[in-house]
Amino acid sequence: MPEAQTYKGGCHCGRVRFTVTTALTPVVACNCSICAKRGALLTFVAPDALEHTAGSDADLTEYLFHKHVIRHLFCPVCGILPYAKGAGVISGKPMMAVNVRCLDGVDVEALEITRFDGRSL
Repeated sequence: MPEAQTYKGGCHCGRVRFTVTTALTPVVACNCSICAKRGALLTFVAPDALEHTAGSDADLTEYLFHKHVIRHLFCPVCGILPYAKGAGVISGKPMMAVNVRCLDGVDVEALEITRFDGRSL
């Protein structure tokens, strides 16, 4: 299993920047209505694995849909969703879904992608 590394990332305009520690495994491609439209690739971390270096959640806009259990947070300036917040399906513990496409220097073409059928939920 790959070791966790610390990555820098953020939205396109830089309003929100962060570091996150993750092993990038799994990286999930969900086919739910919002993930399919935005093309996000997600890695899941505990909230304390992400630290803001510029801006904060308060600088993002929240979007809720379906069951209103995942807080989709996107930049109101550039429109990018760097991460979402919610609770783990099985554990119920707080978690963050970080958009791997928002991490600096990550070659998404080299990642092993796990497909998730969110459309059926």
